[in-house]
Amino acid sequence: MKKNYIGTIKSIKQINDDTFKISIFSKLNEAKAGQFVSILIPNKTMRRPFSISNFKKEEKGSIIEILFKRKGDGTKYISNLKVEEKIEFLAPLGNGFEIKNENSLLVGAGIGIAPMLFLKKELDEKNIKNYLISGFKSEKEAIQGSDRTIIGNSVLDYVEDIIKEKNIKLIYCCGPIVVLEKISKIGLKHNIEVEIAMEKIMACSIGVCRGCVIKLMKDNKITPVSVCKDGPIFKGSEVIWE
Repeated sequence: MKKNYIGTIKSIKQINDDTFKISIFSKLNEAKAGQFVSILIPNKTMRRPFSISNFKKEEKGSIIEILFKRKGDGTKYISNLKVEEKIEFLAPLGNGFEIKNENSLLVGAGIGIAPMLFLKKELDEKNIKNYLISGFKSEKEAIQGSDRTIIGNSVLDYVEDIIKEKNIKLIYCCGPIVVLEKISKIGLKHNIEVEIAMEKIMACSIGVCRGCVIKLMKDNKITPVSVCKDGPIFKGSEVIWE
């Protein structure tokens, strides 16, 4: 159940040219891979949503980690926070990935690797075979933690070979829309279920403003849904790609 929390910054680290990893201690009880937090930025109307890249229970609370690129005023504010400063956020938001005991391929494109790192941890803890491939435009943008990291080329060029090599039965993916769409179509081609973490600009993060609506085809019926409330995890085969 989502709730407003006041967290304490425990660490903040710049891990490459424009990407940061921040650890926040709070009383958040649980979180699943695929869910996100929405951080309040002082003097800004809208919160900023970020995928959870890790979650660790502690004796008196928990630690959540997020990865983010410094782009606008909101992420600039977060990147300048100091250890022991407070931060306000809503969590846990959205649904999570459906975990099955199947050979799984995890695909993270760019900052889309964030929820994949959390998911890989969950699969490893359940002893479910998995293989994480990530792709970045350049070495300076790369984030560690994958089984295979592709620099300068598209991860899409490698997915079908990995499906055959690893006997993949389930695919999870997060990244730009074009990657999500193509991975979903590869899944259909090989009769493999694909779960995607949809990236979309969110205003309210709770399904009120309807600013992040997409369309699904379910039971031969077009259904509009909000990414923040009904997602961000969807079956790739159900998304109407426009």
